Amino acid sequence: PDYTSIVADRFYTRLEALVEDARAKGARIEPLSGAQCDRATRKFAPVAILGATDDMRVMQEEIFGPILPILTYKSLDEVVTYVNAHERPLALYAFTKEAAFRDALLSRTISGGVSINDTLLHVGQVDMPFGGIGASGIGHYQGRDGFDAFSKLKPIFEQGRATPIQWLFQPPYGAFAKRALEMVIGMRK
Repeated sequence: PDYTSIVADRFYTRLEALVEDARAKGARIEPLSGAQCDRATRKFAPVAILGATDDMRVMQEEIFGPILPILTYKSLDEVVTYVNAHERPLALYAFTKEAAFRDALLSRTISGGVSINDTLLHVGQVDMPFGGIGASGIGHYQGRDGFDAFSKLKPIFEQGRATPIQWLFQPPYGAFAKRALEMVIGMRK
């Protein structure tokens, strides 16, 4: 009863198809709670997809549902290579207690928001911008960054009173400017 319903039958059916496609292509589907799926109420119980591969629809489409594909790795280089070989992700979720791993991952990959040792909570930080890069979206919203992103800033420069130094370089140009220019050009020879 604590789970919200999927908004429409077609979206519920799409989530079922994503899970079934992954299962048919060799993934193991692991329930993440004791909840059961219920088509009548469109309650979709959370699942993890273990052994997800790039040929699965769940790795090619935005999910928008309680499905979590999990990718495993043997080295940091493998992670960086994988992330950088694909479209820029809207979000990157990394689970690690190693500061060196975290820092290397952050400095060697490009993504939208990042959550370390959690998922999704970066979206709820109202003072932190949220948004993607490239195919995952452009710009940021939330907080000051969102205000700036959705505003048309109007930069204005107004020249103040000219100083004696500025007078030397303002039009109309006379004999002094000609001599100064000839001197600068002569220094280049």
